[in-house]
Amino acid sequence: MLKKIISILVLILIIIIFVLFLSRDKKIFYKTNKLTKCTISQTVEASGTINPVNTVSVGSTVSGLIKEIYVDFNSVVKKGQILAQIDPAIFEATVKQQHAAIINAKANLSKLQASAEYSRKTYNRYQNLYKRNFISKNDLDQAKSTYQADMAQIEAAKAQIVQAQAQYKTALTNLGYTKITAPVDGMIISREIDVGQPVAASFQAPELFTIAQDLKKMQIEVNVSEADIGKVENGQSVIYTLDGYPDSQFYGKVTQVRISPTTVSNVVTYSVIVEVENEDLKLKPGMTANVQIITKKVEDVLCVANGALKVNINPKNEIIKYENPGIWVLNNKIPKRIEVKLGISDDEKTQIITNKLKMGDNIIVGIMDEKSKKETVKKRKMPMRMF
Repeated sequence: MLKKIISILVLILIIIIFVLFLSRDKKIFYKTNKLTKCTISQTVEASGTINPVNTVSVGSTVSGLIKEIYVDFNSVVKKGQILAQIDPAIFEATVKQQHAAIINAKANLSKLQASAEYSRKTYNRYQNLYKRNFISKNDLDQAKSTYQADMAQIEAAKAQIVQAQAQYKTALTNLGYTKITAPVDGMIISREIDVGQPVAASFQAPELFTIAQDLKKMQIEVNVSEADIGKVENGQSVIYTLDGYPDSQFYGKVTQVRISPTTVSNVVTYSVIVEVENEDLKLKPGMTANVQIITKKVEDVLCVANGALKVNINPKNEIIKYENPGIWVLNNKIPKRIEVKLGISDDEKTQIITNKLKMGDNIIVGIMDEKSKKETVKKRKMPMRMF
């Protein structure tokens, strides 16, 4: 009987202890950060392709076989330098043919001039004879007609000479076009031909070379979505990275926001031109740049972590809606809510505007219970594992 009473008392004691454990208040711990000043930037992220500011396509206006190529990729060229030679044999023959046509036309003119001189003298002699009634009026008219016909043939011969000279000049020009020359100073970044390859310029000039005028000045053609294009303006600073240089950041400036849209799969984008310097020639045409266009930036302003704006301390578990944004400050272990005005923000922090706070105040950025705090401390003390 005594054992049963003792067992009942022990059971009652255990129940009382369990109830007291469940009913005790849980301790609350606050995670805080010191209020500091920082720089906050709002950016538009996009990608684009690096290209030279000025490129010139070099083509051919005549057709033929490529006989010689004097340059290759990355060759530095000067204006007027010969890049390639089209086989000139046919064009040289045409020049000789047209030159011979000029000589022939001039010889024909001399022949006609001699004939016209004879006709002129005959006509003058017939005029004197006609005045003396030695010949008929018909003979005089025939002599006049012959003379006028010879003069007309002289004018036609002169026109033939002009025509032959024009054709000769055209042949010389086409012969000159067989030498493909550089129109500007620069560097060869593309070569589309090989020795022995035919060039057909019947309908349009084929592209043989591409010359970049100045690789020290490059530009990025950035595709910005229609949702962000309203934030982008000329003169904004740009930070970009390249896959080829993962540990480096590069800088540029927006110089043009083009209003012509591009639509691909119902996605509308606009081209934004970013001017960049390339003094060390690290940037190569065609590289993909990951661009951040800085649309807004503030420096040396009060800021808090974005998590501080989401903290809601409410011991009574009541739902409270505040009209104005605010943050919680821990002062003498007592949390207090301070209303603030919000400025710009990025992915990590937000600018706050207030005269009720000062540098170094403890801003509550999170709430933890005792278990969470112990786990946090444990993680901090956990030694790093080497893999």
